[in-house]
Amino acid sequence: MPASPSTARAINDRLALRLLQQEGPLTAGQLKQLTGLSRPTVADLVERLGAAGLIAVVGEAGEQRRGPNAKVYGIVADRAHLAALDVRTEGVAVAVADLVGRVLAEASVPIAGDAGTGPALEQAVTLVERVAKEAGAECLHTVGIGAPGLVDPSSGELRDSTGLPEWHRRFVATLQERLPEARVSVENETNLAALAEQRDGAARDQDTFVLLWLGHGTGAAVVLDGALRRGASGGTGEIGFLPVPGTAAPPTSTDCEGGFHSLAAAAAVVGLAAEYGIPAESSEAGVVRAAVSVVRGAVAQVQQGPASSELPRQPGSAPAAGFLDALADRLAVGVASVVAILDPGCVVLGGEVGQAGGAELAARVQDRIARMTPLPTEVRATTLGGGAVLRGALLTARDRAQEELFEPGGVGRPDGGQGPSSPPPGRSVGLSRPWR
Repeated sequence: MPASPSTARAINDRLALRLLQQEGPLTAGQLKQLTGLSRPTVADLVERLGAAGLIAVVGEAGEQRRGPNAKVYGIVADRAHLAALDVRTEGVAVAVADLVGRVLAEASVPIAGDAGTGPALEQAVTLVERVAKEAGAECLHTVGIGAPGLVDPSSGELRDSTGLPEWHRRFVATLQERLPEARVSVENETNLAALAEQRDGAARDQDTFVLLWLGHGTGAAVVLDGALRRGASGGTGEIGFLPVPGTAAPPTSTDCEGGFHSLAAAAAVVGLAAEYGIPAESSEAGVVRAAVSVVRGAVAQVQQGPASSELPRQPGSAPAAGFLDALADRLAVGVASVVAILDPGCVVLGGEVGQAGGAELAARVQDRIARMTPLPTEVRATTLGGGAVLRGALLTARDRAQEELFEPGGVGRPDGGQGPSSPPPGRSVGLSRPWR
């Protein structure tokens, strides 16, 4: 059956908004060409979207031709403000952006491990409020949070996870109380990093891949046919619990120290470097920073080595190469297990340590995988590093805000699209649809 006039208008409006989001500001003529709609229909939708406060004239085109210039329309970026958070065990990073995703202000704050739950929560929430104020945002429409731990796929809520500080488990609810008008959602940090790598990073050409997070801990995100896979309990990718050879004891349901985590987490990387006589920064600098330093230093020494085997090695290059080989051996154990089960075709080494290792470490891991499995697998280094979590949280918040404000029932409504279709305040929701 043909669409009703109101449904057709809603479809046309949504199409035009998506084009403005993807292509940037456009003239009515360009909208007509891209949508295939008639000139009167485009004129009507431009007027309708302008009255709804979603688009506005942002310039003129055609200064070089005769006749009146064509108006250029763009999305009203300050129609809504968004916040993205990267919540780690040792601190919080916040970025506040407009509706098109342009970052207006950002900051981070360390939170001491011995800080009490109340003070830690106050530090984190106050940071969000301060950055929003610096960005000129009177209120936040959508807040996307990336956090370690399991996110329940049915409720979207962060489940209690062993090893996380108490303030982590209470943070989402506390933030929602302080920002009652905002739509607050939480997602596993590695999943958000994978989203960012697929949109803007090393996996832009991949619909199926696995991101192996290498930072303070380890994790994996699985993307199959363009969609994130969470599993029955939200635990897909908890690779730190993977039983592997070379550990003192197997992992337990409450402790991943006996699993892959004990081979590839930042502390393990620092310990491995020490075995090859490569000193790390002081513990005061943080274990992740120390791991990044030893890996980056080893890569630099190896790459500065002689091109010919007949030439003497640079001082320190032999221990550095041995360390990278040993680290690649460890990583290959986890990667090979993932490849054998999922056959993703592409694995991205993400996180701060993955970025420090770069193409040098990725090539070593790929070489080992090629000898361990018949399944062809390309191993790539992240291009976003530790910043992928915050970027993924921002992309998620932007998508959710635009989805709501651009939805057929939301265009032109005085409440900005808020209503029954919006998540009720106080409830956090996870990603619920493919990213593409």
